[in-house]
Amino acid sequence: MKKILCLFLALLLCGCAGKKTPPAAIAATEETIAQETVVPSLEAEAMTQPPPPPVPVVLEPEAPGTEEFRCEEAVIDISHTRDGYIMVQYLGQTDKRLKVLLQGPTTRYSYNLTPEEWTVLPLSDGNGTYEAGVYINVVDKKYATVMTGKFTAEMTDEFAPFLRPNQYVNYTQATNAVKLGLEITAGIEDALHKVAAVYDYVVSTLSYDYDLAATVKSGYLPDLDSVLSEKKGICFDYAALMTAMLRSQEIPCKLVVGYAGKTYHAWISVWTEEEGWIDGAIFFDGSVWHRMDPTFASSGAGDPEIQEFILNGNYTVKYLY
Repeated sequence: MKKILCLFLALLLCGCAGKKTPPAAIAATEETIAQETVVPSLEAEAMTQPPPPPVPVVLEPEAPGTEEFRCEEAVIDISHTRDGYIMVQYLGQTDKRLKVLLQGPTTRYSYNLTPEEWTVLPLSDGNGTYEAGVYINVVDKKYATVMTGKFTAEMTDEFAPFLRPNQYVNYTQATNAVKLGLEITAGIEDALHKVAAVYDYVVSTLSYDYDLAATVKSGYLPDLDSVLSEKKGICFDYAALMTAMLRSQEIPCKLVVGYAGKTYHAWISVWTEEEGWIDGAIFFDGSVWHRMDPTFASSGAGDPEIQEFILNGNYTVKYLY
């Protein structure tokens, strides 16, 4: 009887123990538990985190590239024509005046050149054949040819020339104007509302610099951070400042130079997906956008005659930057 009882207990214990679970199966079970309990918790935590702060978009030009015209004195880099610009550099030192002439499909542009510095020039005429030339002053207003080069531009984006810094609209990620543009437009999603916010700031903050206007010389280029710190400038400064702020918000913007009546002047045009090119917008009156001339709007202080002048379209375009 005892033998039978012992045998029964032994069989009972063996039945309770069953088969051992392989280590791999245990690991798999633990991994499954971890996936079911930990990962959803991490995902939920991530969803509660605030989105990263917005950053300005500065499409800074690059040089040198792989396609160029070169001589001993200068180089014309055409590696980035698809992005709407070329870069030019005079390689040596000289105290003589240097110029670049850029002939596009429709317009001829003239730029000053600083020795040993890259100069960024936009292809404002869009796709087509261009010729760039570097020239050095010989005597009086006469210049000698250093080099020339002809090329064809086929851009990947029609807005490319109006989304990047260049010689006339010179800014980087660190420029205070770019940082301020981001602050002014914080929380604004609509492009036109961003334009309005930047415009309102410039018009209400800057005053016209009559002293600079009376003494400014040919070749003057805006220093955007100086304009901001001094809170004043001429039309060129106003337009360049707004252009930099808007381009760094990925809003295509043209700095336009031409005539307002008989006065040489600068203003801007902007592009939005909703409106297309607004070739001159100043404010939204409830039905349409009007010419954006921040200089006149600021210095005119709401003068009805100034506003009427702007709205009547007394403007002639010569150059786009």
